[in-house]
Amino acid sequence: MLLLINPKFTKNDYRIEKTNLMVLVDNSSSMQDSEIAETLQSLKERQELADKFDINYHSFGNQLNAGDSLTYAEGNTNIAKALKSLKTIYGTTNGAVVLLSDGNQTLGEDYEFYAKNLQLPVYPLVIGDTTTYEDLRIDQVNVNKYAFLKNKFPIESYISYQGQGSVSATVAITVDGKSVYKENIDFNTTSKTKMVNTLLNASSVGVKNIRISVSGLNQERNTQNNSRSVAVEVIDEKTNVMIISDVLHPDIGALKKAIESNEQRAVSIQKSTANTSDFDEVNLFILYQPKASFKGVYEFIQQKKANSLTIVGPKTDLNFVNSVQRTFNQQLFNYTEETTPDVNPGFSFFDVSDFSVDDFPPLDANMGTININKPGETILSRKVRGVSLKEPLLHLTEQDGQREAMLFGENIWKWRVQSYRNAKNFKNFDEFIGKLVRYLAITKPKTRFSLDYESVYEGANDAKIEATYFDKAYEFNPNAVIDLELKHTESGKVSQLTMLLKNGYFEADLTNLAPGKYNFTAKVATENLTKSGSFTILDFDVEKRFLSSNYKKLDRLASNTSGKSYFSNDVIALGDSLMASDRFLPVQKSEQNIVSLIDFRLLLGIIALTLALEWFIRKYNGLN
Repeated sequence: MLLLINPKFTKNDYRIEKTNLMVLVDNSSSMQDSEIAETLQSLKERQELADKFDINYHSFGNQLNAGDSLTYAEGNTNIAKALKSLKTIYGTTNGAVVLLSDGNQTLGEDYEFYAKNLQLPVYPLVIGDTTTYEDLRIDQVNVNKYAFLKNKFPIESYISYQGQGSVSATVAITVDGKSVYKENIDFNTTSKTKMVNTLLNASSVGVKNIRISVSGLNQERNTQNNSRSVAVEVIDEKTNVMIISDVLHPDIGALKKAIESNEQRAVSIQKSTANTSDFDEVNLFILYQPKASFKGVYEFIQQKKANSLTIVGPKTDLNFVNSVQRTFNQQLFNYTEETTPDVNPGFSFFDVSDFSVDDFPPLDANMGTININKPGETILSRKVRGVSLKEPLLHLTEQDGQREAMLFGENIWKWRVQSYRNAKNFKNFDEFIGKLVRYLAITKPKTRFSLDYESVYEGANDAKIEATYFDKAYEFNPNAVIDLELKHTESGKVSQLTMLLKNGYFEADLTNLAPGKYNFTAKVATENLTKSGSFTILDFDVEKRFLSSNYKKLDRLASNTSGKSYFSNDVIALGDSLMASDRFLPVQKSEQNIVSLIDFRLLLGIIALTLALEWFIRKYNGLN
């Protein structure tokens, strides 16, 4: 009867859930000589806080890190990113944030306004000197990375004044130690920021070290922000790309923007009827949806064995294209289909391991089988309705020193837009197009060992060298050992390190190098393959720009999140406020567990044993 009725037992489990207290500690280099460690220790000594809160410590600079171990090695401060990471980790659970920082952010979005969406109260503990001193500083310098020989290049500098009086200063610009420009500027209480804009001559090839400085004030406490160094590489060559199209399409603008994101490349746009005398200086032709009027263009390309990228779409005259060239042909159908890309991981002409096609929208492509008649490799293959086809979407060929690429679809501009949606920048798309153009614009045979690095690094934080190496079958070799030797040209100090394997390439981290110019040689250990080059690391620490804490901005941060700001000597007051607040009381939560009798196996076993024992005793005594 018990089994038929199957009664249920209810059990309630109670637990106390503490409020999360997230302690964010600024670990940037500007905190090195501050009292942040002592302030953090004073906060830890409040045992009653640990009794009331579940305390989690995090340090941050450019990104959020677990724990409160302080090294003061971070080269940037990104408070907004740290707060955003907390929201991702802890969600919208009941909690509070204690922020130990001077409030001077050097990277990322404005944390004062982002915090309005945080849904967590922030209690800043202001670290550093809150006194406002009279100061002149260079806030920002805008300059192109490259300039071309015999041309002029612009330099734009923003200088600001912090103070209450009227002052005059002199801005001076030197190139490789030689003075090239001076200007006097005036500041007052109503005009505290000035822009200095000038053009300098690119008279010789090489990396030019440019120093912008502003004269200091009497008894100015912080003079490290009175100068700023940048570098410009003067080159005597430029890659000329010509887009030939008879139709107006956003693809053309997207390609131009992507290609010219590298300042060493220039894009011109012409119609198919353009005079072929304008083609002599072109390194790469992009033929956008060609038709019969492109006949003269094809004749020039075939005669000069010029490199080209052909984009085939619904507006292309396939009859003409199939007849005018022998690289490929496509069957004729008067229908189009939506085609999504699929990256070929075995592609070996250049490194595409960092190119992502996540959420890329489909291209409009012509239906019909595609036949490639020259040796080459497919970068992107076609997927239709999620099914991978053994047909190319983007294919490269190389024969007799001539390189060609074919893209079978239009609306590539949507890919550039999606790249921005994914990462808030166009880097993914632009770098891929840049690699494609770099490969197509040269006529040298492909190399098995290549390096990718910048000529100038603004500080060592982002300094790195990347390398790709292919074996004799042009397959990427992840087991290769690539040694790097670096020499500081001024001190003569030699450093050696081995490049580490990452996702499809090798990388050398140069963040520990001192500022200056370096010559380097990279060598594959098992083969006689070497590459040499040089780069410059500028002496620039953005954290040294600030002398005082930005306590007013931290106070607005607290107000925007319904918190309150405190100074570093008010740790006790902060603790008392957190302890007294009813917003952060622990919450009692219960879990109700309902279990049927049939799930109590031990109890069922006892009942069965008891019944069996009763039956045995009754039979033993002669009872029914």
